[in-house]
Amino acid sequence: MEAPHSSPAADAGTRLTLNSPSEMQELGRSIAKLLRPGDLVMLTGELGAGKTTLTRGLGEGLGVRGAVTSPTFVIARVHPSLVGGPALVHVDAYRLGGGLDEMEDLDLDVSLPESVVVVEWGEGKVEELSDDRLQVLIDRVVGETDDDRRIVTVTGIGPRWAGAGVESL
Repeated sequence: MEAPHSSPAADAGTRLTLNSPSEMQELGRSIAKLLRPGDLVMLTGELGAGKTTLTRGLGEGLGVRGAVTSPTFVIARVHPSLVGGPALVHVDAYRLGGGLDEMEDLDLDVSLPESVVVVEWGEGKVEELSDDRLQVLIDRVVGETDDDRRIVTVTGIGPRWAGAGVESL
């Protein structure tokens, strides 16, 4: 992982240049070290940007059960912890229109305050779940290309993330 674009300013976020899916997964494992129960992680990026790959790394880092795959058709998957940590709730909000109300209607067999909730396509839909959230923006080269490079900006929003180590990613 290269970090020539890293920014120490918390408001601007930490910018990283990643060159492969394995580096995206490694970033997920690194972010997992910063997470605790009740955290909300919002992933934003084009189709194929690497949101699920990053979440796979989060799952590995959190030590959860089950293969982390895209929850597109089931909307949400719960991965219980194998190591006594928080469960990972992986949500694909692409088809959700009502945000928080629809999230509650999913009847997830888990307590969201005791879990780490990762939401793909959640921008403008689930911010009201928490005043504190970790926002991950993934930019990739679009069009027909085999360029795996991604520019990832990780921004901690709210007091929970002040001094939480985002800048060290």
